[in-house]
Order: sequence, then structure tokens, then C-alpha cells
Amino acid sequence: MQVLLLVLLGFLQSSCREIPSSKPNIILFLVDDMGWQDTSVPFWEEETPINRNFHTPNMERLATDGMKFTAAYACPVCSPTRISLMTGMNAVNHKVTSWTLRKNASNDGRNDKLDAPEWNVNGMSPEEGIERTVYAKALPDILRGNGYFTIHAGKAHFGAQDTPAANPENIGFDVNIAGNMIGGPGSYLGTQNFSAAWRNADRLWDVPGLEKYHGKDIFLTEALTLEAKDAMQLALDRDQPFFLYMAHYAVHVPYAEDKRFTRKYQDAGYDPKEVMYAAMVEGMDKSLGDLMEFVKEKGLVDNTIILFMSDNGGLTNHGRGGTPETHNLPLRYGKGSLWEGGIREPMIVYQPGVTEPGSVCDEFVIIEDFFPTILELAGIKVYNTPQKIDGVSFAGMLKGQKPEKEKTMIWHFPNFWARNYDGYGPGSAIRVGDWKLIYTHTDEELYLYNVKKDIGEQNNLIEEHREMAAKLAKELSLYLKEKEAQMPVKKANGEPVPLPDIFF
Repeated sequence: MQVLLLVLLGFLQSSCREIPSSKPNIILFLVDDMGWQDTSVPFWEEETPINRNFHTPNMERLATDGMKFTAAYACPVCSPTRISLMTGMNAVNHKVTSWTLRKNASNDGRNDKLDAPEWNVNGMSPEEGIERTVYAKALPDILRGNGYFTIHAGKAHFGAQDTPAANPENIGFDVNIAGNMIGGPGSYLGTQNFSAAWRNADRLWDVPGLEKYHGKDIFLTEALTLEAKDAMQLALDRDQPFFLYMAHYAVHVPYAEDKRFTRKYQDAGYDPKEVMYAAMVEGMDKSLGDLMEFVKEKGLVDNTIILFMSDNGGLTNHGRGGTPETHNLPLRYGKGSLWEGGIREPMIVYQPGVTEPGSVCDEFVIIEDFFPTILELAGIKVYNTPQKIDGVSFAGMLKGQKPEKEKTMIWHFPNFWARNYDGYGPGSAIRVGDWKLIYTHTDEELYLYNVKKDIGEQNNLIEEHREMAAKLAKELSLYLKEKEAQMPVKKANGEPVPLPDIFF
């Protein structure tokens, strides 16, 4: 009898060890157009004057509780980043290389020398056979299939108008709050019904689904936060773990006055546009704090993971006061550029019981890495997708582990996002270790930087380090060739721009 009891006890203990713990709630907080410096949290080796222009106490709190990443990267503009996030694919592979809006319509600007390639202007699709889309199984679809209540709040921008992914519910979200094909809000003001009518713009830009706030004195960031909290409560009522994708329209143009926060910046003598921008950043930060407070009030702190990220570099070349190209210093340029100011992002992660409070990670992370990481954090080990996953999980980094091998990061942007400003044209780039090579398509020039020593990318070392440039150019070219990357076409002869290894 005693032997039987011991055997039974051993069986029960073994069974208990095999019972998985409850799935963690996950909040992915994505900001739109927020630059690396647009926060009071320094993501460089030191605080800068630009950091002191902003007030983001809840980002500070999250960084104090979790891990700050100093070398996190996204794509130069919004849709490519969001597709990479949802699919785990690099932009070279999904070919949604610029921003989407209307079906079958490119938003590329004009260029005297080149035409943009036939990229996937319709975004991603959960269905096969939709023209000019990438067919993929999205992150929330996998999470939902594994018991998660999936919530989308804010900007979607996954698919063009009249395509399946224009509605976030079609890619796996149980709840869609205010998301469709648009990449920016008609207005941030409830008194303007979040509509573009106030500026006589296309009503296509009206934010959908928030009619209950129309006519009210409320800022869009606040309305989205309130709705997100209600959706999280619904998940709790259903006794399901939740995945909240809190994708704010802030701090995208058109800027508006968030009266809750403007006074301090006015009193400090900020330019009027900078007053609006700094207040919008603080309003975004309040949203982060409100979600953190919700988690605390519901007793979920020990079972909720929070990831903070931006979708591309800060806007510098139009729309704000001050001197252009200064907002991301010491980084060069901004949104729409392959220089650091266009792709380097503020990133913080809190995983309860795992991330060391106040820790800093200097390892490379790129946006497609979020896909496998979130699935690993959710305990989902087996999943099938029609797309090949390019991202690599950074879950080990949250434990303080070093990557097993050196990471190579690649960007491809064969598009014309802005006017023909220097630094904002189409191009491709690669970074390995301290070295980064940028290949500009318009003038077919190569730029080589040691980013660790020259974070501002001021010293082109192409002549001094031809061997390193050749190595990176060949690696970049091989990847672009293998993945059948689309290149701009020369108007003069109809030929595609050559790959960068042609110069070596």
C-alpha cells in the first residue's frame, strides 16, 4: 500500500509539472511615426537635448520595470513595417515596400530618372489569389487559434481599400476598433468627428467606428484607449487571455492640439507645431500608462507582457516646426530614409519574472522578429504558415542571453515616398555588426558607415574600406537576387537598377 501511494504521488507530481501555466496576456503598443528621440527615455548612451523636450513618464516607468533596446529597427515607412510585424517576413519577401491605400493604386511620387517597380500595392491578404498582395497567415490568426482573444485598436493599414485585409477582423482579430485601410486620421478631435471634412480632404481618411465620441471634446488617442480597455475587460469576462495590438494613429500628421498637455510646452516657448507634437507624444504616453494601470487594477501584472515599438523614424522633412533634419539627432534624416533616423526605433519590453528591471539590450532587433517572439512568449511552439518566416525570436534576449550568431539586417525600399530630398530616395541597405552599407537607387551610390563609431552616419568610409564595402555589397546583392527583389526601372532604357555588387 505504501509503495502504491508513493507511485501515485510521483505520478501526480509528474503530471503537475506537465500542466502548462496560464497563457500570458500580451500588449503590443505600436506608435506611428515616433522618432528614436521623441521621448524623455534616452535610447542612446546619453540623454540628449531632444530627450529633454519631451515628457513620457510612463515610458520611463516601463523602462524601469523592463528592458530597453538600443538597436531596434523597423522599415522606413508604415505599411512595410506592419506587414512584416503581422507576417514575420522581411520587406524584400513580402514586397509591400511602401504605403498602401486604394486598390491597385501606387502612392509613389514622381522621379525624373526612375519608375517604381510593380510592388504589392494591395498589401497582405489572408486569401490566395488577390492581385498584388502577399498571401500570409497573420500573427493574430495564430494567436486566436491558440485560445487568445485578439484585439485591434487604432491604425491597421494592412491592406488596400476593398481587399480582405482592409478589415483587421479578416486577418484574425476578434475585435476591430477604428482600423481600416487608412494610414492616418482625418482628425484627432472628437469635435470634428475624427473626420477629414474640416480640411476639405478626401473623406476616405475619416476614422471609422467611433461614432459614440462624435461631437465630444475628446482626443482620438484617449478614445482608442477607452475602447481598448473595454475590449480587454471583455476578454477577462470570457476568461480568455488577450492579445491587444494597441496601434495608435498618433503621432502621425495631421497634428492637432491635445489641450490636456499643451500648456507646459507653450509656457516653455515651443514653436506652435512643436507644442502640438510634444503634447501628442505625452497623450500617447498617457495611453500607455492607462493600459498599465488597467493591468495593475485587474491583478494581471504578473501575467501580462508589454512590448513598446514605433513603426518608422520620426517625421523631419515636412509638417513640423523648427529646422528640418534636427528632430532625430544625432541620427541622420527621418521617416522615408534608410539612414538611421528613418529606421531606428524606441523599443521597450516588460516580461514579468523574466526581464531584469532597468536592463538594457544592445543586440539588434528588426520588426519581423516580433512575429516569432510573440508566439514564443505565448507558448505557441507549433504553427503552420504559407509564408516563410524571416524573423528570429528575441525571447532569449529578454532573459539576458546573447544571440547564437551575428545578425544580418536588410532593408529594401525601391519607392518614392517623399519629394526628391537627399537621403529620402529609393535604396537598399544592409547592416552586419558595426558596419552598414546603403545603396541609393537614383544615383547608384554606395555609402559605408561604422555605426558604432559614427551613429550620425557623417563619414562615408567607402574608399577607406573597399574590402568591407565589397563584402556587404555582395551579401546584399545575393539576398536581393535570391528573393527576386524588385528594383526601380530606368526611364532612359527600361532596364532595372543594377544590384550593388556590380561595382566590385
